[in-house]
Amino acid sequence: MNKNLYHVLGISKDASDAEIKSAYRKLARKYHPDLNKDNPEAAEKFKEISCAYDILGDKEKRKKYDNNEIDSDGKPTGYGAGFGGYSAQGNPFQGGFSGDAGSFDFSSIFGEDIFSQFGGGGFQGFSGGGRRPRKGQDIAYNMRIDFLSAARGDEKTVNISGKNINVKIPAGTSDGQTLRLKGLGAPSPNGGSAGDVLITINVEKHPYFTAEGNNIHIEVPITIKEAILGAKITVPTISGKVAVNVPPYASSGEKLRLKGKGILSGDQIITLKIVSPRKSTPELEKCLQSVPDENIRSF
Repeated sequence: MNKNLYHVLGISKDASDAEIKSAYRKLARKYHPDLNKDNPEAAEKFKEISCAYDILGDKEKRKKYDNNEIDSDGKPTGYGAGFGGYSAQGNPFQGGFSGDAGSFDFSSIFGEDIFSQFGGGGFQGFSGGGRRPRKGQDIAYNMRIDFLSAARGDEKTVNISGKNINVKIPAGTSDGQTLRLKGLGAPSPNGGSAGDVLITINVEKHPYFTAEGNNIHIEVPITIKEAILGAKITVPTISGKVAVNVPPYASSGEKLRLKGKGILSGDQIITLKIVSPRKSTPELEKCLQSVPDENIRSF
């Protein structure tokens, strides 16, 4: 009975090539027989999704399938029969799992690192050949850096497995981001490529800067006098201090933008905050008494 290959992979008929590949990789990892040795149904499920991908993952075969020129087994239907249509010989899974599947490039679907999950260094029962070289084990490492190093970019030296490694921190690195250093992990046990070093970055909070994308935000306190009369004040940025003009009659919450003073091409956004005097000031109180009342609330 013909199956709907799109349903087998759990995707819609208008799925993109990338969506088809992603769906197959996810299902293949889940049902691979080497990971389901106690589940005999997994091998059949793996065969089913592999056959589906063999057709939908190939643009020409997918086109023929969509046009009903071949069925879900890849066999010609109707006018497609006998005229160069897809045949069982072109299907590496026709007739069960055998050495004929050796030409099917699993690494293009799973990536090199998945082979390290299987004990034989390759797909047992599929390759019909020797042991596939296994990639060395990846090494995970957590690095704590300060906010400015993450925002501006920096270079740090870390010691991993007795070896000093220089790590370049790209400008704009965010908290929780992982940097991959290819080939600096554990060596392969059988002549394959070395593993990678995966460094997870933990960015410390800054006392007054925060980042939103490439923009830097800072709240800057100003006095009542500066707010009313306007003033030139000095504020910090991630690249040093700069002078900023506060316009007269500025309000709390008003924002000023410093172009290009954020991360990379981002900006720095200044939020003004009016702060009252900490001590009683009779002169200010007397002055404010003479100011006419103004209704600023609409509720």
